[in-house]
Amino acid sequence: MTKLTVSEIWRYPVKSIGGEQVAMATVLDTGIVGDRGWGIFDVESGTVLTARRAPELLFAHASLEGDDVAITLPDGTVVRGRDENGNDALSAWLGRTVELRAAGPEGGTYEVPLDFENDENWVSWQGPGGAWHDSTRSRLSLISRTSLRDWDPRRFRANVILDGAGEDELVGSAIQIGDAILDVKKRIDRCVIVTRPQPGLARDLDVLRTINAELETCLSVGALVTTEGTIHQGDLLTPL
Repeated sequence: MTKLTVSEIWRYPVKSIGGEQVAMATVLDTGIVGDRGWGIFDVESGTVLTARRAPELLFAHASLEGDDVAITLPDGTVVRGRDENGNDALSAWLGRTVELRAAGPEGGTYEVPLDFENDENWVSWQGPGGAWHDSTRSRLSLISRTSLRDWDPRRFRANVILDGAGEDELVGSAIQIGDAILDVKKRIDRCVIVTRPQPGLARDLDVLRTINAELETCLSVGALVTTEGTIHQGDLLTPL
């Protein structure tokens, strides 16, 4: 494993909606503060929408405004969590009845198609509480530029992009970034979201075909936070 340093830090305030790059971030036991702090809840299905089921989510952008969130829709409309008619605007955009919900103690129900090429054979599961994360073993995700190859990092929505290589070797160990200590629990298995179009990116099934064929379906690693702290761009990742 080569030396790994923090190149970029990202938070995604709303599940499956575009996020924002930051120079520093506070890390709590739920992950980066504000990351996946809100989700678009589909009233009819009782699930938290992701770009697996609603690919158009990736064409919006979300940012934090103090303790609130602002979502910029593709037409330029801005919806905030405190807006009285915000859910109506989101429902009109998505063509279904939805509610913007802050994460609470109960985790969300999520779905994924096992047949990613045809969006068929859907299965569902329950995520952890506290933030709209998919897995109980990943509150913060990390990926190296070497692992990214020539893929656009936006496809993978990782929290920390690292200069260097070898993050897979960290699974099962503790690491320190800044004054935060993380327990790297797993390689992150990838799904249809990495193939979805985004602003400036076309639909590309070959991304997931390659990951499945060459990387055992996984790209990036997921960690839990054992010591809360602050991380900065340029920090060195130190194995413990």
